[in-house]
Amino acid sequence: MTDLLDRAVEAARGLPPAMQDEIARLVLQLAGDDEPQVVLTADERAAIARSKAAARGEFATDEQVRAVWGKHGL
Repeated sequence: MTDLLDRAVEAARGLPPAMQDEIARLVLQLAGDDEPQVVLTADERAAIARSKAAARGEFATDEQVRAVWGKHGL
């Protein structure tokens, strides 16, 4: 480890834990060893996929909409 990196780590030790974590994330990212920032649930991934499909203009067909309405007596 270089002297500069030693000084940076020592300076970070005096910071609040949240700031230390942010510095650690940045160092890991720069070193190419970063972890995912957010882990999505399966439901969240599905919701994002639906949103992207809608943005591309992929909507339910009229037949699919009528089938859903039929299930609910509409």
